[in-house]
Amino acid sequence: MPDTPGWMKPTPTEPADSNQPPPGIDTSVPHSARVWNYWLGGKDNFTVDRMVGDQFRENFPAIVDNARAFRLFLGRAVRYLAADAGIRQFLDVGTGLPTVDNTHEVAQRVAPESRIVYVDDDPLVLVHARALLTSTPEGTTTYVDADVHDTDTIVRAAQESLDFQQPIALILSGILGHLDDHDARSVVRRLMSALPSGSHLVVCDGTNTSEALNAVQQMHNEQNQDGGVVYHLRSMEWIAELFDGLEWVEPGLVRCPEWRPEPDAPAPVADVHAAGGVGRKP
Repeated sequence: MPDTPGWMKPTPTEPADSNQPPPGIDTSVPHSARVWNYWLGGKDNFTVDRMVGDQFRENFPAIVDNARAFRLFLGRAVRYLAADAGIRQFLDVGTGLPTVDNTHEVAQRVAPESRIVYVDDDPLVLVHARALLTSTPEGTTTYVDADVHDTDTIVRAAQESLDFQQPIALILSGILGHLDDHDARSVVRRLMSALPSGSHLVVCDGTNTSEALNAVQQMHNEQNQDGGVVYHLRSMEWIAELFDGLEWVEPGLVRCPEWRPEPDAPAPVADVHAAGGVGRKP
């Protein structure tokens, strides 16, 4: 069984708040992108993010395995889209902080001419994205500062880099859980309606299949009603409904480690409660 890739192993790092944070970044409130960065062993997080991350991990140690499962699923989905589905345009909404094997890296490794638009509203994410997420000469990588709710702004800005007459892969990885049910459905519907036939939807999000994780989520949400990180776990059936009207890419919606695993991949971690799927717009 191969060892876990080095970038997926949490390592001691210098805390981000040992230095002055970039302008416009509120370090008094946790942010999901920075909490996930902490779980994945990154250094772009602050004390408040590590406190929330540790709180989750203390009550649900498998949260780190879940974070890794999200990331590995994303890599496999993007690789499939670029290599097998022929997609050359990607709209990654709620991208989070750069790590390794980001969307543009995976896509442009297969097809250097791929064009990627990242969308996020965290100043820290945008600072790091502009510095680290560089494109191949043949392709493009651009960044949009927009809230996930503002789909009109996202589409208008993405049209400056992407051809909306050609298929586009919309990626919503770990972002819909931060929206309530109505908004999550609305964001998917409005963004997918702007994309042409042959486009694909990629979704992965946490599921409510663990009593322990459900309890942690409830505690966490109650503590963060005043602007902190709130996350809604949902059933597999609920997530599957987001793909209504789309054609499933096999194997459909499954636990993230079970979506087209690599032949030499380690055995799936049993305590992963995250679902992922890819659908094609007819």
